[in-house]
Amino acid sequence: MPLMPAKDLAAHMTDAIVADLPFRAGDRVIAMVSGMGGTPPLELYLMYRELELILRARQIAIQRRLVGNYITSLDMAGCAITLLRADDELLSLWDDPVRTPALRWGV
Repeated sequence: MPLMPAKDLAAHMTDAIVADLPFRAGDRVIAMVSGMGGTPPLELYLMYRELELILRARQIAIQRRLVGNYITSLDMAGCAITLLRADDELLSLWDDPVRTPALRWGV
């Protein structure tokens, strides 16, 4: 794709994702913005902020989030957005302690 402002890129990516499942107002989600290895964290957080604004306008609530380089491809530029519809059970499982080389929380 040609370069475009983060706001436009986030809208383009999010529109495709939201329409595919489809997500609806009132849904709760776990959101992930993953860099491909070569995108600076500042740009990933910028994309996350745009994603958050878009979902808020659609009344889709982000319950948990991950922003960083989680799924990479040898320092490739760009990012991926992943949305997972969440319910109380999934959020409870997500909140369980994690202790791996790449992720740690709740320990």
